Amino acid sequence: MNQSLTGGRVVSQALARYGVRTVFAVAGASHTHLLDALDRDGVRIISSRHESGCIGAADGHARVTGGLGVALIIAEQGLPNAANGLATAFHACSPVLVLVARLPGSWTEAQSEQDAAQFPWVGPLTKWARTVPAAERLAEYVDAGAARALAGRRGPTLLQIPMEYLAALLPHPGAAAHPPPTPGRPAADPELIEHAATLLQGAQRPLLIAGAGACHGRAGEALRGLVAEADLPIAGNGLGRGLVPEDGERSFAWPLMQIVAREADVVCVVGARLKQRLGYGLPPRFAPHARFIQIDVAAEELARNRPIAVPIVADAGLACAQLRDALSRRRSPGDSGTARAGWVRAALQPRLDYLARTAAAALPDDAIHPLALGAEIAALMPDDAILVGDGADIQNWMYGALRVRQAPGFLDHYPLGAMGVGTPLAVGAAAAATEAPGPARTVVLVTGDGAFGFHPAELHAAARAGLRLVCIVGNDGAWGTEMHGQVQAVGRALNTELGVLRYDLVGVGFGCHGEFVTRRAELAPALQRAFAHEGPSVVNVAIHPAAGAALKTEPLARMIMFDDLATQLETQHLFAD
Repeated sequence: MNQSLTGGRVVSQALARYGVRTVFAVAGASHTHLLDALDRDGVRIISSRHESGCIGAADGHARVTGGLGVALIIAEQGLPNAANGLATAFHACSPVLVLVARLPGSWTEAQSEQDAAQFPWVGPLTKWARTVPAAERLAEYVDAGAARALAGRRGPTLLQIPMEYLAALLPHPGAAAHPPPTPGRPAADPELIEHAATLLQGAQRPLLIAGAGACHGRAGEALRGLVAEADLPIAGNGLGRGLVPEDGERSFAWPLMQIVAREADVVCVVGARLKQRLGYGLPPRFAPHARFIQIDVAAEELARNRPIAVPIVADAGLACAQLRDALSRRRSPGDSGTARAGWVRAALQPRLDYLARTAAAALPDDAIHPLALGAEIAALMPDDAILVGDGADIQNWMYGALRVRQAPGFLDHYPLGAMGVGTPLAVGAAAAATEAPGPARTVVLVTGDGAFGFHPAELHAAARAGLRLVCIVGNDGAWGTEMHGQVQAVGRALNTELGVLRYDLVGVGFGCHGEFVTRRAELAPALQRAFAHEGPSVVNVAIHPAAGAALKTEPLARMIMFDDLATQLETQHLFAD
């Protein structure tokens, strides 16, 4: 029997069946035979600098491609470092397969301080975690990990491989010789679809909310039909932004429009969980009498925190198409539908006016307000750009300044909210952008100076791989949201001031183009040069240090909301029958 395949080559062939063309890896000694096989098979290897950054890049790649992201790390020192990347991908429902190389079994001591075969800290952060029991079963276990990551409510899975298995010579590829398993897409119960259509048809102030599940379920076409044909307004959250291009008339970013969501009488939530970002679905973010329709592929997500009038367990894309068709059948010939989407724009007008005034206002010494920065970015950002958000105050302002017009087109650190992951997410997104047919989409990362400090070395991965990535650091010299909160609480800042540091030089050190901007007159030319640069760029923008104070005092400025979260028991009993 011809033993010509290494275990690494079997894993490479197994991954190829899922369309994997890029992997992210930290160093390589433990994965030598796998890396060798991947390289020989034409798979691009992008070298990350930290395990969380590596998984974060695979996460960003998965969010943009809609396929499997792959990260390669080691077990012993690597797994503890990986926790934040795993948690971010888990809460974001991102299908990432983490391949963990373990030291040979013969090296394991009977009384070792830790058992590398166990996963005491990854269980709550993954959908599935296993160790390959034999080299002959490598492809089978890759399939199991990939299938779990991609099925139902998506999420990260982890497969540990003793490194001697990657070097082992195998007589055949095993499961890698066969097509991979294909997950099914469940359609919705027709009776529930008709009930949902009845509620939407009779609503005076309807509202659609689309989350990551709508993007995973490829619901964009059906949602665009619902918005156009039934004149329904929509708010996109997270990866759901851009499924219907944000036009400021019928389609909005959820953080921007959420202050008027309490006026909706029927709310249809598609592939979005009723968690913190959506105020848990509770008053005062939503009216207690509002009727909810919820579509989710995971049954356990239905009726989280509040009663749901029409709970639909189904693939978001199939269910939205069924709902569009049901509403279409109810329309009379020549009926263009009742004009109902306009209520959102009318209710939002005070906020939109405030944002426009603030962006246009001149500041002393030609200083830069974050909204002015956002306006300059918006003028240069292509309609098909992929926007990555990070930080706190700067992220808040960008929700009011930037629109997303194509999905997948927005990535950020929520729902976990771990700042700093934006940089690796952007690296993964930039890698994914080069794999699609046609010109690569522009990737724009807007981050804060505090957030940028977590994973700046991941820019080295972008530079080495020749990725186009525009990184814009809104630099107020502080942990802005923390500093302004302290000043409001006790009248002074404590352990929150960082100083206006030269993050552009950090980018230059890692092989990027870098510029430092301190005046508004310098801003547009610097951004133009960054957008034109063929590789990664870092534009370090000194923004007015007092701008963030408005986020503590002006509700019209606040896009990231915490202070209205209602978690008291009595709130649960406010709902209409």
